[in-house]
Amino acid sequence: MRYAIYFAPPSDDRLSQTASRWLGRDAFTGGALDCPENPALGREDQMVLTAEPRRYGFHGTLKAPFELTPQRSEADLIAAFDEFAAEIEPFEVPSIALHQIGPFFALVSAKACPELQHLAEQAVRRFEPFRAALSEADLARRKPERLTQRQREYLAAWGYPYVFDEFQFHLTLTGPVPEEMHRPMRKALETVFTEFIGKPLAVSTIALFAEERRGAPFTVHSLLPLGGASERKIA
Repeated sequence: MRYAIYFAPPSDDRLSQTASRWLGRDAFTGGALDCPENPALGREDQMVLTAEPRRYGFHGTLKAPFELTPQRSEADLIAAFDEFAAEIEPFEVPSIALHQIGPFFALVSAKACPELQHLAEQAVRRFEPFRAALSEADLARRKPERLTQRQREYLAAWGYPYVFDEFQFHLTLTGPVPEEMHRPMRKALETVFTEFIGKPLAVSTIALFAEERRGAPFTVHSLLPLGGASERKIA
């Protein structure tokens, strides 16, 4: 069993619904969804190129997936998650943009957003006591030989190489896209997400995701409002 602390909009949010349809899966219910027809990209290509983010569900990573240390229980984690959500005030990212990160496409903050950086940093630190040490196999999966020295240090210390000054908030929309598919993929994504690109993003909820076993799809365990404005929403 692994857990992750992610940003995710509520299940009834238009961005959440649009992204879930794009990925072909609803992380709140775990159910498969029909991908929308897109003239820029065939359905088969879309299904193949979204396979990786489909398993994780639509989200922005704050604390990367981790197994619980034996000293902590799921009940301990949930209690800490409740406290954390209540302490963070909701905020708004002024504008989001479609961006290519290496071979991946994602929605990102168009400009640096200190509130996002603070949220991610606090999540990494707050939930570190719950994280079991990475196994040698887990470390190898991160391909440390491809990381910078600082990223390797973060991986060893925090279980994830992209934290603090290496963190870049992103809402992943694809897996690796071959170079010859970059143009049609961008066109397809611009069409699907046109109503969100260049617009603000409300960061008013935080999600606890769970993976029942390695390789299984991640699902939303629970979603909480930032600032404790309303009751817990169990997925």
